[in-house]
Amino acid sequence: MGDVLSARVFSLDGERSIDDPDQISDEVANESVLVWVDLFDPTAEDYAWIEREFGLHPLAIDDARRHGQRPKIDIYDTHSFIVAYGALEDHPADLCEVDIFIGQRWLVTVRGANGVHVAWGLDHARDRFRRTRGEHEHRGDAVGFLLYSILDDLVSGYFDALDKTEDDLERLEAMIFTSSGDSQPTVQELLLDLRRKLLEFRRRAVPFRDVVLAILSGEVPWVDDHTRLYFNDLLNHLLRVVDQLDTQRELLSNAVDAQLATQANRMNVIMKKMTSWGAILIGATLVTGVYGMNFKNIPLLDSEYGYVFSVATMLVITIGGYFYFKRKDWL
Repeated sequence: MGDVLSARVFSLDGERSIDDPDQISDEVANESVLVWVDLFDPTAEDYAWIEREFGLHPLAIDDARRHGQRPKIDIYDTHSFIVAYGALEDHPADLCEVDIFIGQRWLVTVRGANGVHVAWGLDHARDRFRRTRGEHEHRGDAVGFLLYSILDDLVSGYFDALDKTEDDLERLEAMIFTSSGDSQPTVQELLLDLRRKLLEFRRRAVPFRDVVLAILSGEVPWVDDHTRLYFNDLLNHLLRVVDQLDTQRELLSNAVDAQLATQANRMNVIMKKMTSWGAILIGATLVTGVYGMNFKNIPLLDSEYGYVFSVATMLVITIGGYFYFKRKDWL
């Protein structure tokens, strides 16, 4: 088996673990219990085992093996397959895949597939279901509420991820207007990296809306009308996430525009300074150029004060030009 195999059985009498994986099929056949199996970093034998014990469709197993799919929901005769993404606690801006198989009285979660040794944690969803499962077991909709608990915890993690990206964006906005010209390439790299993360986030969060809408429309028969009310609340949370994503993308675009405008302004200041000094020095260059010509009849050429006069003229032109451009705020 994989690194972690957690198999739990929930019933009106309480909760217990399954030590022998071969007993899963017997528990699934028991109409009075709910079976939840959680696989972490599953092997080929693990996939074959859950396919055999739960009667999973080969296409669903093949999709679970392929890491990096977009969020989706596939409906089969005896079960449904859901691809979703959760935020990591240490790196909330990074989303990792969570595959879910759901049947009439059982649910299988697959995390950390294909050697991805970091995965979204199930602790919060598990604790929430344990606190509230009693009333749902009496009504027979426990598997639907368990699915809701997992998906709602996934979406709740999105808000933490968006808060982190918002903090990163505010920090970059401050760097844009306070950093020196030497640090501008670093700011640009950070902006592009944040834009890539937001695009990846949106690619994995927005299609999840279609998954929730499919559940709300009744495509998953193991989620009853009462539980679908919870999914309606989940959809509202997800729409808030999408709105925040769009807002942050707009703010990020504004930050990129501001960074480019800041670079253009700095370049404009540099060009103004270079132009000013060029205009200042051209006067002195003109004087030296005139007296460097090979003509005999040049004024003051034979005077003992000619050199002093030319130097004084260059100083007056240079100093006058400096103060002129200084007053125009070009220097």
